[in-house]
Amino acid sequence: MIFPSDGIGSRMYPPDLAAFLNDVYREKGVELFTGSTVTGCESRDEKLVLTVRDASSAVRDVLVDCVVAGIGVQPNVELAQAAGLHVDDGIRVDASLRTSDPNIYAAGDVASFYDESLNEWRRVEHADNATTMGGFVGVAMAGRTVAYDHTPFFYSDFFEFGYEAIGHVDSRLEVVADWKVPYREGVIYYLHEDRVRGVLLWNIWGQVDAARRLISASDSHTSSSLIGRLGGIRAK
Repeated sequence: MIFPSDGIGSRMYPPDLAAFLNDVYREKGVELFTGSTVTGCESRDEKLVLTVRDASSAVRDVLVDCVVAGIGVQPNVELAQAAGLHVDDGIRVDASLRTSDPNIYAAGDVASFYDESLNEWRRVEHADNATTMGGFVGVAMAGRTVAYDHTPFFYSDFFEFGYEAIGHVDSRLEVVADWKVPYREGVIYYLHEDRVRGVLLWNIWGQVDAARRLISASDSHTSSSLIGRLGGIRAK
């Protein structure tokens, strides 16, 4: 794995959890190139050779069998722009999922919707948002009134670990960690101005709805008020 930060998932996870994951991946036999970027890729003798530059600007070649590149996405809004729709980091939709043209709807990764719980416009690239919004927009296009008020969650699984997360899971926010078993089972809360803006359920299951309610509430919180708040179901 080659990535520019110091730890796996460091934009999401607090530094100690990211460092723990580095150790886990190494123990599983994964070689990590932290603080590094790929600057080139070429085929050589039926193998792929990556040119890798580290933080000191030293360059080396890394021979691999295949490459999986996580490079981000851009919403495909060209057709919407050509149709004169309002586009701002995605196709803007109202609560009924109508675009600026009331005869045209948008949903899924490309749609920018207003999340009441977080009090902001968002475009979310995850399965829960796509499937839930798809159901809402289908009902809306069939002629019924809908109000998309869903704050979507996202998830991942790797090795013996898994998580479900909702809201702003951003390591730059204030972080409160409530571990049952350090780094193996617990809940991480992300706060801004004493309000919970995101929740990471680490090997904790069955608590997404409770986390969603916590984010949507206007209550102020401290670390002491959050410890033990979401116990959940024991790890899988």
